[in-house]
Amino acid sequence: MKFFVDTANIEEIENLVPTGFVDGVTTNPSLIAKQGDDMAETIKAICSLVSGPVSAEVTATEFPKMLKEGEYLASLAKNVAVKVPLTISGLKTCKALREKGTMVNVTLCFTAAQALLAAKAGATFISPFVGRLDDIGEKGMDLIDDIVVMYENYAFDTEVLVASVRSKQHLIDAAIIGAHVATLPPKVIYELYEHPLTDKGLKTFLDDWAKTGQSILPK
Repeated sequence: MKFFVDTANIEEIENLVPTGFVDGVTTNPSLIAKQGDDMAETIKAICSLVSGPVSAEVTATEFPKMLKEGEYLASLAKNVAVKVPLTISGLKTCKALREKGTMVNVTLCFTAAQALLAAKAGATFISPFVGRLDDIGEKGMDLIDDIVVMYENYAFDTEVLVASVRSKQHLIDAAIIGAHVATLPPKVIYELYEHPLTDKGLKTFLDDWAKTGQSILPK
């Protein structure tokens, strides 16, 4: 499974890249606005840090302008994946951009039917929002399961990118189901490391070693 980090914060990305867990980045207008920096320069900076796909989202809602925005975003760097909403205009834009060889991430997916349309339009990634479905009493992971099976049935190339991840359990469930990618807030990535028995075991080893008075490195 590939890990994308869901942020537009340059410092957070720089801190995470050395871990080897950042296969790509997803941004959206809200994350860009939160940073308060120029959108184009932020996307370029992120793309220079990460070799994998970097999702940059359009804000237009009508096809002609959406396509122009998508073409502009794609021009910022070779690894930009243009992010479009799962609407008629978004799917038209997806098809047009894919015909030009541009990666496209179709976002705001909440049903298997929508995911089928995105795959038919040639989407590189489909982004189902599991957390938001959980928020309204539905089971987000049921949707991931349905999409994975459906895509396998027809050998679609579109990758299932699990979005709106709220916890490490969301990630584990998605990995067990067989999703291709999960986009994670930095907070969730750091939570993956944590377990009290790891901390307890490490403390015991270090305390026992300190009693020996030795050093691994020669003095």
